[in-house]
Amino acid sequence: MGISLDRRQFLMGSTALLAAGAISPALAQETRLRLTWWGGQARADRTNAVAALYSKANPAIAFDTEFNAFNDYWPKLGTQVAGGNAPDVLQMDYRYLVEYAKRGAIAPLDSYVGKSLNLADFDQDQQDGGKVDGQLYAISLGANSVAMMVNTAAFTEAGVAVPSRDASYADYMTAGEAFAKANIRGGMKLLADGSGNEPALENWLRQRGKALYTADGKAGFDADDLTAWFKLWADLRAAGVCVSAEDQALDATAAIDTTMITLGKAATTFANSNQLIAFQAVNKDPLSMINFPRAEAGSAGGHYRKPSQFWSVNPKSANIEEAVKFVSFFVNDLEAGAALGVERGIPCSKAVRDAITPTLDAQSQVALGFVTSLGDLQGALPPVPPAAAGEVSTQFTTKAQEVAFGSSSPEDAGAAFVKETTDILSRAKS
Repeated sequence: MGISLDRRQFLMGSTALLAAGAISPALAQETRLRLTWWGGQARADRTNAVAALYSKANPAIAFDTEFNAFNDYWPKLGTQVAGGNAPDVLQMDYRYLVEYAKRGAIAPLDSYVGKSLNLADFDQDQQDGGKVDGQLYAISLGANSVAMMVNTAAFTEAGVAVPSRDASYADYMTAGEAFAKANIRGGMKLLADGSGNEPALENWLRQRGKALYTADGKAGFDADDLTAWFKLWADLRAAGVCVSAEDQALDATAAIDTTMITLGKAATTFANSNQLIAFQAVNKDPLSMINFPRAEAGSAGGHYRKPSQFWSVNPKSANIEEAVKFVSFFVNDLEAGAALGVERGIPCSKAVRDAITPTLDAQSQVALGFVTSLGDLQGALPPVPPAAAGEVSTQFTTKAQEVAFGSSSPEDAGAAFVKETTDILSRAKS
């Protein structure tokens, strides 16, 4: 979807005009920057507000913006990059960072630091998260952690307590069986099906002393790990604790609007801490947030502070200097920070973080508190995923669906996925 705006149109709240592609006055503005990102309307509104602020301060700059659901975003971006038509500024994910950097599809930004790119009070771990082979390719837009979105009203109706931070998958099984017996809202389940959710797998692996990827870009798990994972979810599915394969298939694009919690199919779903605001925007019931389940009772948590997403810059942009200046404004300007809040995560600039914290609404405070109070749930940031990690993720989802729909056993799917992962990563290195 394409959007082009000026500040006056945005501040008038002209949502209809934005959807129709209203544009800013061409006579007053000479340079147009194209921005693209994934996310919903709430993120679009905040991003467009920052673009409007930038145009106010820099009247010669106008913006053309577009956004898509996560699963739709990457095929479109890949096509644009291949066709030499990529936007000037593009949102980047930790999973795809190495691949895009190695392909020369995003620009190294080190030469701009201290000049048009200000990272003076930027959290070091968030700076490091945007580096590939020691070079800076991406600017973190916020720190976050994986989290479970929770429909608290549904738990109250079912007469089941919301799981605590110490709850294990076994505890979820017990609570889910009680939830199923309550049979509320046409058979709402306790859990969305997380068997094909890569962050959920990674969190579970980390609790077991394993990893999704090693530092040298290899798989950090074996067939036994994946068999156990698929078996865990097969048992949850059979017990009616998580949604059916047919219901989970409704969430094909990874858009918040089609998640199981938004569709009323499940009382909890796997997400990220910065998404609470966007989830609440499309859910009538009050939502809260808890950590992912423990792999076993007492096991250490598998969470970490992750760059929620990044801005990267197209190295072929005709306006690369202006693109970098906009990125710097986006992460450092106090008014921009106020407009963005914590929807993309906890700001990485200390000055921005300190300025907006007292002004945050209740849900934003919950998101902030969650990330800053992980305690024993938090471990070290894992290595940047290797090139072709996106392809591995797609294959993982496919294998999880095969088990869910009964066309493969956990044992066969686990072994097959490990082999496919090894083959994919080997090809990427050759």
